[in-house]
Amino acid sequence: MLWEAIKLAMQSIRRNALRSILTLLGIVIGVGAVIAMVTIGTGTSRKVQENLAKLGSNMLIVRPGQRTFGPEGTSESRAFQEKDVAVLRANLTGVRALAPSAQRGGRVVFGALNYDTTVTGTDSDYFAVQQWNLSSGRVFSETEERAGASVCIIGSTIVRELFDPVDPVGERLRLGNFACEVVGVLESKGQSAFGSDQDSTVVLPLRTFHRRLAGNTRISSINISVAESDDIARVQSDVEVILRELRRIAPGQDDDFTVRDMTQIVNALSSTSTLLTGLLGAVAAVSLLVGGIGIM
Repeated sequence: MLWEAIKLAMQSIRRNALRSILTLLGIVIGVGAVIAMVTIGTGTSRKVQENLAKLGSNMLIVRPGQRTFGPEGTSESRAFQEKDVAVLRANLTGVRALAPSAQRGGRVVFGALNYDTTVTGTDSDYFAVQQWNLSSGRVFSETEERAGASVCIIGSTIVRELFDPVDPVGERLRLGNFACEVVGVLESKGQSAFGSDQDSTVVLPLRTFHRRLAGNTRISSINISVAESDDIARVQSDVEVILRELRRIAPGQDDDFTVRDMTQIVNALSSTSTLLTGLLGAVAAVSLLVGGIGIM
């Protein structure tokens, strides 16, 4: 009985070869789309949570100009200065930590080895804002920050590329035309939410960065960690009010700075992935419908 049924099925497939192929193709595409939809949905949900953790919880990033991300292009006159940071620190409430930062590319040299990396000038609050612990060594002291001392903290990529297997703490590496002592090593963070290697970094005290590398006092961003998520909107509003007054922006004029809630960025990524999942679901439904019609 079973053999007869198989023979009839094979004969039917041979008589309707094109229809059978299209039906099979529709079912394969439909099932594949369903699998992809489930995989992308669960994978994206996990990735969004990882990205939020990498960005830091309850994070606000303040930048000069209207451009939030990308190469620095803000004019010197509108860049933030240390006085802006001091006023924000003195007047904001509900803030866990606040850190200014400035960045540029640079080549670090140790012995006969060199490596191109990102150099960040900031202060010790930066590590609290970024929720970034040290695997060895220490952060900058207040004395080193005020004096612009030649000290640095490096990421694990720099350790691997230049020092391994030597313990870098206490060693001196050359950066541009000056040498700095490595006082700490950051724990590995891997890629950022935007695909860059966070561990490829050298961190200097802000004044050291300004005096020894940048040749100016620009601050390209102010990173703020809000203590409670319920206070993010209020703190963001307070930042805007304080900076508008500091920068003498008249009522009715547009802000010449941007305050971005990083949670919104992650939510936007989540919305995009949800849309993609929905499109795959539609493809799966159509493909399975075509396959079902073919079988009938």
